[in-house]
Amino acid sequence: MEYFLEVVLPIPLEKLFTYSITQREADFIQSGMRVAVPFGKSKIYTALAYRVHQNAPTAYEAKEIYQILDDVPLVGPFQLQHWEWLAKYYMCTLGEVIRSALPSAFLLESETLILPNKETVVDEMELSDDEFLIYEALQHQSALKVQEISDIVDKKNVLSLINGLVQKGVVQQKEELYEQYKPKLVRYVKLSEKYDDDQQLEELLNELSRAPKQSHVVLSLFQLRSGNNKPIPITDLEKQSGSSKAVIKALIDKDILKEYQIRQDRVVYDEESEEARNIALNEHQSKALEDINIGFAEDRPVLLHGVTSSGKTEVYVKLIQQCLDSGRQALYLLPEIALTSQLINRLRDYFGHKVSVYHSKYSIHERVEVWNNVLKNAEKAQIVIGARSSLFLPFSNLGLIVVDEEHESSFKQFDPAPRYHARDAAIVLASLHKAHTVLGSATPSIESMYNARKGKYGYAYIPYRYGDVLMPDINLVDIKEATRKKRMKGHFSETLINTISETLEAGEQVILFQNRRGFAPVVECTNCGHVAQCPNCDVSLTYHQRINQLRCHYCGYHMALQQACLACGSPTLDKKGFGTEQIQEELGQLFPNAATGRMDLDTTRGKYAYEKIISAFENQEMDILVGTQMVTKGLDFRNVSLVGIMNADTMLNFPDYRAHERSFQMLTQVAGRAGRTQKRGKVLIQTYNPYHQILQQVTTNDYDKMFAEQLYEREQFKYPPLARIIKITLKDRDFNKLNEAAQWLAESLRNVLGHQILGPEYPPVGRIRRDYLKNILIKIPKKQSLAQTKNSIKRIEKSFNAISKYKSVRLVYNVDHI
Repeated sequence: MEYFLEVVLPIPLEKLFTYSITQREADFIQSGMRVAVPFGKSKIYTALAYRVHQNAPTAYEAKEIYQILDDVPLVGPFQLQHWEWLAKYYMCTLGEVIRSALPSAFLLESETLILPNKETVVDEMELSDDEFLIYEALQHQSALKVQEISDIVDKKNVLSLINGLVQKGVVQQKEELYEQYKPKLVRYVKLSEKYDDDQQLEELLNELSRAPKQSHVVLSLFQLRSGNNKPIPITDLEKQSGSSKAVIKALIDKDILKEYQIRQDRVVYDEESEEARNIALNEHQSKALEDINIGFAEDRPVLLHGVTSSGKTEVYVKLIQQCLDSGRQALYLLPEIALTSQLINRLRDYFGHKVSVYHSKYSIHERVEVWNNVLKNAEKAQIVIGARSSLFLPFSNLGLIVVDEEHESSFKQFDPAPRYHARDAAIVLASLHKAHTVLGSATPSIESMYNARKGKYGYAYIPYRYGDVLMPDINLVDIKEATRKKRMKGHFSETLINTISETLEAGEQVILFQNRRGFAPVVECTNCGHVAQCPNCDVSLTYHQRINQLRCHYCGYHMALQQACLACGSPTLDKKGFGTEQIQEELGQLFPNAATGRMDLDTTRGKYAYEKIISAFENQEMDILVGTQMVTKGLDFRNVSLVGIMNADTMLNFPDYRAHERSFQMLTQVAGRAGRTQKRGKVLIQTYNPYHQILQQVTTNDYDKMFAEQLYEREQFKYPPLARIIKITLKDRDFNKLNEAAQWLAESLRNVLGHQILGPEYPPVGRIRRDYLKNILIKIPKKQSLAQTKNSIKRIEKSFNAISKYKSVRLVYNVDHI
């Protein structure tokens, strides 16, 4: 009887592929195990076993699998269910979800090895010069990679050369799998067993008296051993004895010392304390905790709406403690890696080594270790803190998901697929595990608040700051008037400069917010008006002064700042607009004695960059911190009494239906960083339009009014949460073909779905990485079936793909587009 295995390949193909397996393999393989399978002519992929069956494929002959890579499933049944939901809901393939979900170390790729063919006699005279070079290299090496052959013959494309050698029988090809993950092994040392006897030990010390350095190393080992019975790392012995590696190696070679290795996790935390149990909640927090537990009892996700600095983290800690007491795992989702570094320390104080961290700044090895710990339900992975990717971890016993700052757009994945929203995906994951979900924010998203008001979510509210600290005093500064009266110094109004001076004199700290990195977004020629543009995207290049470069923030293209205009040759170039770099420079001139720091994408590229900046600011090594939206998100600085927002208008005038909601959230959040202790904080918002309704609502912290106005507008124009939105982006390098294809698709969609189709329209940036873009927006009313609409779109896509001239046009689906 024949057996077959259906697998999911980590590539964007709709169908699952079937391979033939033996009966023994069929008995052993479980769903969620990794198997290496041949695919195409010579590629080997890591695939995920999906199901074993006995139906041979009809369209092709099933190949045999290459090897089984796991003894136990790497992916649990909950995960597979969740990933299938993600693929279906966000209109992508299961392969794309797996590619995104699994750490790349688990997805082994093949690499072609070229080996000498020892069974043939080679006539060297028949070989060309390049072929002889390869043949000669293989006499000295057992195998060569394609890249190494390319270096030997100094040619880029060597595949035809290798094929020629294979046909002549000179070499053989072998597809080799490489496991990327290597466990961290720490080298330890101990005294050889034969010296356990006292007499032998005495003889050894007499013998070593002629080698004082070696004798000193052995005595240092005794000192270290007397302190504790733990294994002694070689590095510790080196330090203690003050001797070199060579001396220790000589003792190992003589069999006096024995070297051994112990596997160690790369991330190690302290023991837990009893602090989590002893946290005292105030009456507002206790009331919120009660309301959350009522929502949990009714099996509903709960929205925790607490003003900035109201102590939401303490409520989360209590909920996590409840979850751990019931013997289940907890997941704490955060929108920004910057936030995790501050929160880790707080949760570590409470829960010690039970906390694991998972995000993209961690190395691939560290991520694999966290994955394996969660899979084993290890004690050190009872609580996982992470960015959106931690949703994919193999939880088997999940009891609680906390989504902190749930309104944040960073929870939405943009590229590559799956373009999922971590908040929504977390609620689905929790329902699969029969777990609880709490969504926390000081400025909840319109959707979440709408769900809470409709009774779909539970609701808990903390109206006052912890310790009855007053909300900050928010003032608007009219820079239109200040510019007219010449009361501006650079981009700073007199009011802001005076308030910063007073704050610094009082020994307090300042945060300045400007949502643009770099020095100036536009460099313009004052003679002919030419602006330096990116050759790959339809955007101007941003000037970065520190590296004296013009950079594109979309594709990474960069060039040195030109001394003269590229169009007319005029040397008069003017820098328009301003970013965080320019503010930092102006601060240096206005406040030469103040230490300033900057927190944006350019300064936080390294693994520990966030931590360094945050801890330096916490330890008051900096007086002023300039930042982009990274500084707005839930960070807790005790000594900040002033927050300055350099220009609030750029956010308000963004062409997006969420612009006003986002502006309110961002301004309220950044204002919330001020005055988090007893002294009332101050916030200054510089704007050209101080009478704007959103700015007025921010100054009075009137969330309810903002919610009512935004909801009314969205009812009028049929936007979420009163309708669902699917955005289809078409991409192609041919401008005319893209226009034609977009028109065809939009008309076809209108024929089937009626008038709820907007577009096709160009986005604000109409070309990125040489691809022209066009968007079609589909609005789906609440009462219309989402699944049926998606099926209709997919059917139209099949017809679209059948048109040969549109073959190169790519379609990108973005469900619940933000």
